[in-house]
Amino acid sequence: MQNGFVKSFNGRMRDEFLNETLCRNLAHARELIAVWVSDYNTQRSHSALGYQTPAGYARNLTNAIARPAAQDESSARQATAQPAPIGVNTNWAPVAAG
Repeated sequence: MQNGFVKSFNGRMRDEFLNETLCRNLAHARELIAVWVSDYNTQRSHSALGYQTPAGYARNLTNAIARPAAQDESSARQATAQPAPIGVNTNWAPVAAG
């Protein structure tokens, strides 16, 4: 699965950076790539993160981990069957075996 992310990143870098940028030399290319990668990893929203920026996703994740669990977020199993509605007779009469 990791290979899919690499291909996606490479495609975006080619389409959004390499096809539109003219570099004077290798040092200039490295500088521009560092800026583009930094922007890609911090400022851009990503569909895999619910269209949040990586920094925003990390902040929300940190806040979610730090907050105490709400009362309704129990790990106890919920009842499988619901109680009978009011007015429904749940008293069963014993039947004699024949």
